[in-house]
Amino acid sequence: MAVPSIRTLVVDDEQIARRVLRDELDLIPEIQVIGEAENGRDALGQILEAQPDLVFLDLQMPLMNGFEVIKHLSGTRLPVVVIVTAFQQHAIQAFDAGAVDYLLKPVRGERLHKAIEKAKSLLGKPREIAQELARISSAAPPEALQKLVSRMGREYFLVDVGEVLALQAEDELVWILTGKKKYLANQTLRALEPRLPNWFQRVHRNAIVNVNQVRKMTPLTSNRWLITLSNDLEFIVSKRQAHHIRALVHDPVHG
Repeated sequence: MAVPSIRTLVVDDEQIARRVLRDELDLIPEIQVIGEAENGRDALGQILEAQPDLVFLDLQMPLMNGFEVIKHLSGTRLPVVVIVTAFQQHAIQAFDAGAVDYLLKPVRGERLHKAIEKAKSLLGKPREIAQELARISSAAPPEALQKLVSRMGREYFLVDVGEVLALQAEDELVWILTGKKKYLANQTLRALEPRLPNWFQRVHRNAIVNVNQVRKMTPLTSNRWLITLSNDLEFIVSKRQAHHIRALVHDPVHG
């Protein structure tokens, strides 16, 4: 008797993370991976078109994050969603409290099997699936910051995020760069990144830029870019972040 297949979509902006998870899923007979997506918008399109039973969904992605994907899901054919995350401590605590399943990267076989068993228990139960998705959505971090607390000398300022061109780390310091001034931030890049509006994009482990302020993007090699902001400030995009910048080139709408 054939094992019923669970049609599965893998969503992660890192190719190696997708490959590791897919290798694990290929060892599970009832799982049929029907596709992959590297950003939230692509994921949403594939979910609506292919209607998978199960989605492994990364939280931190360009163009649309995992929480935004879930908020845009609708209809009677909703997939079971298992969150995959590298950090998001706030979300993990909420998932623990609400019993919504998640996987920490790198994905481990035993933990993966446990998540799939839970997913199987929800298949064919649209009301329960909708409740699970609502729990995940309620675990989303606070709304994006509107102002950044910053310091110049001994004075503190509130800087509108719309005025920020980039945030740049130098050793233990993080600088907020606007068109005219340079302020000292009171948080690390890692702490600020999840709270920034989605028009901010990390381009290097030491830099996050406002993509609306990018004036020019110059390819240096197939995997390295030089971006120039509206005030002529330049950043070299790391190889790790290059695919994010390519996504911006192909889809210039950052909503």
